[in-house]
Amino acid sequence: MKAFVVEKYGKDGARAAEVPEPTVGDRDVLVRVSASSINPLDKMVRNGEFKQLLKYKPPFTLGHDVAGVVTRVGPAVHGFEVGDEVYARPRDMRIGGFAEFIAIDMDDVAPKPASLTLQEAAAVPLVGLAAWQVLVDRADVKPGQKVLIHAGAGGLGSTVIQLAKHLGATVATTANTHSEKLVRSLGADVVVDYTKEDFSKVLSGYDLVLDSLGGANLEKSLTVLKPGGLAISVVGPPDAGFAKRLGAPSFMAVVMNFLSHKVRKQAKALGVRYEFLFMEANGSQLRNLGALYDSGKLRPVIDSTFPFDRTLEAMAHVEQGRTKAGKVVVSMVPGND
Repeated sequence: MKAFVVEKYGKDGARAAEVPEPTVGDRDVLVRVSASSINPLDKMVRNGEFKQLLKYKPPFTLGHDVAGVVTRVGPAVHGFEVGDEVYARPRDMRIGGFAEFIAIDMDDVAPKPASLTLQEAAAVPLVGLAAWQVLVDRADVKPGQKVLIHAGAGGLGSTVIQLAKHLGATVATTANTHSEKLVRSLGADVVVDYTKEDFSKVLSGYDLVLDSLGGANLEKSLTVLKPGGLAISVVGPPDAGFAKRLGAPSFMAVVMNFLSHKVRKQAKALGVRYEFLFMEANGSQLRNLGALYDSGKLRPVIDSTFPFDRTLEAMAHVEQGRTKAGKVVVSMVPGND
């Protein structure tokens, strides 16, 4: 089958290749991929940014989002049958959405939301799960709380705005002038145009900040939190909890603590908290999210769609910052350019 693989770590390390069809384990569903989508994590994994913790051995197939049709099920699989339309974020060490077929553990798979096309559904899993794990699992957002979401027009930001609003939060976001109308339509109550204003000068008293930019933006984000508030970053620096969740050796927890020492020290001085989130595969949560898409509480935001044979161009489109809003989808269906 055709796939896009990482042959070596680095910017130019991905290429198209012919690879064997995946082996189907007892608990696996084999999915014929209809669509995938591009995430910043694809670039990070390709470049080897997590290679000390996620020990992929090149060549390996890239791609963290999948929507498609079940073509085979393992003998221990229950709840899925051949012909089912499904979507998933395959677990770490088993990614591979940029391919014609992928075998996925049944616990990571969920029925595709009925209201979405397969191409729309492919834009959901990673950002939907990250939004759920930030807002529900980690922060336990309640009605009336104040949440700041950076880069609200992006694939992750546009999803988190909608879910935070559904949970009853007052939502602020940063965006540029051209994106203000979009983020307000998604539910943002307060929009700070980062081309004109410094969010840290105009916002205060927030319960939660979701940072997807890192660096100075993360440091400033700590200052808008109320005492006891929580800043969660999806770009780092990683903390000891990340190493523990991956089951990494204890020395890696020490390394992670060192990497995040500066921001954790700043947070402590301000009386607030910092955590790093590396989202995890979870088919049960995808079922919950699917119900929200089908009820109209959430909707995917898609920037553009590339045909499968132009997957590397789609990655470059995202890397070069050419995305105007939402996700870039890669489709197996001809004519989706």
